[in-house]
Amino acid sequence: MHQLEIAHCPREETEAICDIFEKCGALSVTFTDKQDDAILEPALGTTPLWPHVVILALFAERLHADFAGQLLSSIHPQLIFSIQSLAERDWERVCLEEIQPQYYGDKLLVCPSWITPPTSNAVTLILDPGLAFGTGTHPTTSLCLAWLVEHVSNHSQMIDYGCGSGILALAAIKLGAAHVNAIDLDEQALTATKNNAATNHISEDKLTIGFPDSVTKPVNLLMANILLSPLISLKDRFKNLLSPNGTLVVSGLLEEQVSALISEYASHFNHSHTQLKDGWALAVFTPV
Repeated sequence: MHQLEIAHCPREETEAICDIFEKCGALSVTFTDKQDDAILEPALGTTPLWPHVVILALFAERLHADFAGQLLSSIHPQLIFSIQSLAERDWERVCLEEIQPQYYGDKLLVCPSWITPPTSNAVTLILDPGLAFGTGTHPTTSLCLAWLVEHVSNHSQMIDYGCGSGILALAAIKLGAAHVNAIDLDEQALTATKNNAATNHISEDKLTIGFPDSVTKPVNLLMANILLSPLISLKDRFKNLLSPNGTLVVSGLLEEQVSALISEYASHFNHSHTQLKDGWALAVFTPV
């Protein structure tokens, strides 16, 4: 395997360069961030890139990588690139080995299907990477799972708003929730949630999966692990879906965004507390 790297590429050149690499037989072309500029909330239907981009192209043969470099030099002589040979590895196996079982407190274990869960008193949620984001490794998902471990009971009627892979909905049921509505705008997310529910033998009387407009009945627990902008725009919707004695748990926030959300929610919700992890935040609210 051979990797061609452009360490500093202007954003406006990336599409043309990607076309060059694909025509030269690249197995994959990856864009990564040169200077750690965050892109947190892109507009719908767009694929934004950072101002300074690192491009990595993988080729099976050195001949193809060299030809791509020669073509790149003739069309974009200002760009500096390097080519290196990569050690032969079973990349699928490496990827699988990097995903390991993860405990949340002593009550919940999230485990990929190809690993036999270790013996413990924790309930086990089987979850593989797939169609929708969410295997518990991101700090916001981890914060939500840790909160559920401590607070879900058999009285919990929950909405997982923006369910993704369904990890939060399924974890809540595994932890004893009476019923969960898993809702999302993305049909792929609903498919992923349905598949993961089947893998975990979750019964239909415990879990309802659908689009957001399918839910109208207020619940005593609403959890949304999304981003600041939709969290703000959904505040009226959240108020209508939460019972007067209910709890709203939101994440997908950077630590420095929490104060803005508290201010936006002030007319509808009282802020209870915030939990932080690796620069990300989870905030808990109750209705005014």
